[in-house]
Amino acid sequence: MPRNPLVLASAEIPRGSNTTVNIDLPKLYNTPMQLPLHVIRGKKNGPVVFVSAAIHGDELNGIEIIRRFKRLGILSRLRGTLILVPIVNVYGISTLSRYLPDRRDLNRSFPGSSTGSLASRVAKIFFDEVVSKCDFGIDLHTASIHKSNLPQVRTNIDDEFTFGLARAFGAPVVLHSELRDGSLRAVAQDKGVPILLYEAGEALRFDETSIRIGVNGLVNVLRHSDMLPKVVRKKGHKTSIISRNSKWIRSGEGGILRTIKALGDVVKESEVIAYIDEPLGDESYAITSPFDGVIIGKSEIPLVQEGDAVFHIAKLKNLESAEDKIEYFNEDIIELSEFSELNEEDTIE
Repeated sequence: MPRNPLVLASAEIPRGSNTTVNIDLPKLYNTPMQLPLHVIRGKKNGPVVFVSAAIHGDELNGIEIIRRFKRLGILSRLRGTLILVPIVNVYGISTLSRYLPDRRDLNRSFPGSSTGSLASRVAKIFFDEVVSKCDFGIDLHTASIHKSNLPQVRTNIDDEFTFGLARAFGAPVVLHSELRDGSLRAVAQDKGVPILLYEAGEALRFDETSIRIGVNGLVNVLRHSDMLPKVVRKKGHKTSIISRNSKWIRSGEGGILRTIKALGDVVKESEVIAYIDEPLGDESYAITSPFDGVIIGKSEIPLVQEGDAVFHIAKLKNLESAEDKIEYFNEDIIELSEFSELNEEDTIE
């Protein structure tokens, strides 16, 4: 719903403005810390939406997605308000750490408390000052350290609103995801602020395809929400693979991981996807897919211990359809020319 006036950190954001707001955070060893926001408010009514990244300080793709996104000339035609938060965990990013200095996971600390731990205090400030003032949000993530994720949107596919946003985003996979206690998405959902999670790439690395899909996805969601002008889709426009269930496959042996299948590969039940080889012997242990599916996550370390999670597979019902869809999502297809009318190099005055 439209909000007028919009106030962030005691600053009123007028319509038609493009500004930066800094929110004070708890000091770090008495050094002042701030949460930077970039706010774009259209002249016409529309939803208030936040886009956040780096809740985990080692997840960098989202920072670049937001940097490119906010430069798009098409945002001059925005209806409603965008609150862009490229770095939520400003503490963790300074040390390339997933966590805060108190070793807590910010995305398990919501809704937070003004008298709690450092993570809890940051969670409360971010939630109260940003999330609670929005109609919905998009939270940008990567896989955890030493793992990679195929670009995917996670949401509740049984909810018509969020499922519509997820399909509009245009990632290769839309995965049904249950809520986790203390997560931003769980607490926001309880407060009536639905959130999409975009998971793509790996920690501490930029992945160009993941970034481009992310930028395009943000534009697609805003178009779907009537915040940006819609376009007529070309015939054969890519659609996402939808999966309700997924499973991390764990190694039954320790050794050297020799992968056979890659991210985005469609696999059949019982198909070999990797081998675990003995470092000093000739024995090999095959890892097979437990069902028909598509590989949406994998370990990037060739050394594995017994019990390590090595492949994340989303379960599929129709392999042939999935193979057709996944072909659209490669670096040759995700070109900036697809959105040439967005005029990426333009800045918003």
